[in-house]
Amino acid sequence: MVDMPLVTVEDLGVEFVGPEATVHAVNGVSFTLTKGEVLGILGESGSGKSVTLRALMRLLPRKKTHLAGRVEIAGRNVMALGEHGLSDLRGPIVAMIFQEPMTALDPVFTIGQQIVEAIVRHEDVSPAEARRRALELLELVQIPSAKRRLDTFPHQLSGGLRQRAMIAIALACRPQLLLADEPTTALDATVQIQVLLLLRSLQQELGMAMIFVTHDLGVAVEVSHKLAVMYAGRIVESGSVVDVVKRPRHPYTEGLLGSTVHEVPKGARLTPITGSPPNLAALPPGCSFAPRCRYAEARCTGEFPPAVTLGSHLGYDHVARCINSRRVGQPETATS
Repeated sequence: MVDMPLVTVEDLGVEFVGPEATVHAVNGVSFTLTKGEVLGILGESGSGKSVTLRALMRLLPRKKTHLAGRVEIAGRNVMALGEHGLSDLRGPIVAMIFQEPMTALDPVFTIGQQIVEAIVRHEDVSPAEARRRALELLELVQIPSAKRRLDTFPHQLSGGLRQRAMIAIALACRPQLLLADEPTTALDATVQIQVLLLLRSLQQELGMAMIFVTHDLGVAVEVSHKLAVMYAGRIVESGSVVDVVKRPRHPYTEGLLGSTVHEVPKGARLTPITGSPPNLAALPPGCSFAPRCRYAEARCTGEFPPAVTLGSHLGYDHVARCINSRRVGQPETATS
């Protein structure tokens, strides 16, 4: 029996409307996620990764944002929810770990108060019971001297401990879906590994689905079951971790892999992607990556390429949006 999707996203579009231009931040993104799955979203800064996550929770500024498409989470039509419905969704259904805990945490409340507030809002428990649960959460995320940290303000914690505290807040109401928006970006390498191992352990222990956004290939490989590669607000390649990393079929994915130190021998020369990402307020016609692509042809500048299914691995279709997807990465074209 096939698991029903916990998350269904179809043709998601996000536009930021300004007085001088409209920025097309997310353009036709679609994917599904079942309970317990981890989707890693890869891409350069500005590719639409974080905006996609915020759109799933409707956290974008209402007056300047135009949303399109369908988002369904745990049977709820997110696009149709009012303020009360969104408030009920955020916490027990979907929770989010933000990039920078120092700006995401409220500086005037202790860590314990912020966890207790979330629990009391969504569950019928007393403040005393909520505080007991808060202590359990700090212990779960392996914060030392957890009882004392309950009464600690965010600025009194190190970056790694703040990140763990934010994870505890996100887990306070036992969400079915956890959104992690580059949660290790601001941390040093040692703490990064600790937080990644913690997230992977918690995801498995609690059976949550998770969407993990990062621009670090090594991080994505560590935590994900499947990967989606975003460029200029679109998913240009998706599939199992093995397919996307070992058998890339979109030139942008190939470029990302060629410009990262992940699994590259010491002293090897990296191959950067030439050019710059497009202006999202004036996207070029056709494939947005064509101006930077060594496989580009005249027809690439026509319509945006359709999805091409190239195979399947571990139950995940390997899909790329490139008219030359069957040439990308092949030995006979590597020197062309």
